[in-house]
Amino acid sequence: MPAWPARLHIGLCCLLLLLAGCSKPPLYQRTGYVFGTKVEISFWGLPEASAERHAHALLAELDRLHARLHAWQPSPVTRLNAAFKAGESVSIDAELIELVRQSRRYEVRSDGLFNPAIGELVALWGFHDDSFTPHRPDPAKLAALTAAAPTLADLTIEQATIRSGNPSVNLDFGGMAKGWALDRAAAYLRHQRISHALINIGGNVLALGRKGEEPWVVGLQHPRQPRAMAMLALQDGEAIGTSGDYQRYFELDGVRYNHLIDPRSGEPAHELQAATVIAPPSREAGAISDVATKPLFIGGSDSALAYAHRFGLRDVLLIAPDGSAYLTASMQARLRWLVQPPHVYRLR
Repeated sequence: MPAWPARLHIGLCCLLLLLAGCSKPPLYQRTGYVFGTKVEISFWGLPEASAERHAHALLAELDRLHARLHAWQPSPVTRLNAAFKAGESVSIDAELIELVRQSRRYEVRSDGLFNPAIGELVALWGFHDDSFTPHRPDPAKLAALTAAAPTLADLTIEQATIRSGNPSVNLDFGGMAKGWALDRAAAYLRHQRISHALINIGGNVLALGRKGEEPWVVGLQHPRQPRAMAMLALQDGEAIGTSGDYQRYFELDGVRYNHLIDPRSGEPAHELQAATVIAPPSREAGAISDVATKPLFIGGSDSALAYAHRFGLRDVLLIAPDGSAYLTASMQARLRWLVQPPHVYRLR
């Protein structure tokens, strides 16, 4: 067998190393803190300098949205709420008009269980703060706010102005802000022709493309333990969202009160520990994955499938107060349990 010339041998080795490096594009990850929660941005296959630039741009955009939508620190939203309370019309920009109209469609679809107009109720329970003092609201104030029944239907938009026919309307977009931001992040990445990314805003996650030869895999937070209870893979364009009683809550006299308020009663919902859905690919996948969990969580297992169908969802997981899991067949096929629930039931 002929001997390879030394120069040719070295050249072939370098070429093989180069090809090996190209066969496994680098994983880039960046973390931040926005919307009161941890944000994780992952890119696959981008040069580091490009990944760094796009991650910086995304975090800056999320910061901007957080500042615009803040429900209790000075923001365009608090300015609107002050005008509504005073019975005044106020100017509104195109971005917020789009958000209000999209929210109104979701409110109708959820029979009002997703209701961004009940910010005053949320504040009355103490959840318009970074820390929560265990307390029950004044019964008279609670009854009056619940009876006022604020809804987005009370709002009238005329060209670039908005007013409310109900002074109790107090906007709080916390029930969809993270999902809405995910959609805007995905739109930015698609515009930049970035095909492989995972954006995680505090457990609301949207996937683009794949992580090399494998799909992006995410964990589902256990509602009572500091770890993941299950893992699943997300396909290109899918978004996953969870609403639970374990992030923003307080306990008083042995009762857990969470920030997800039932507009019908004015009380925190207590039917479930958590509700998780996967939204199929669409330009509103992030928002739908965030919003749809509210009627599921508040309404409970009896109405869960009806609301899932209204939002075009097949993959649903509910965790009951005793830790049992109720899930659709399609979700069951996707899950890999890390902590087996005491009971697993098919959601029908």
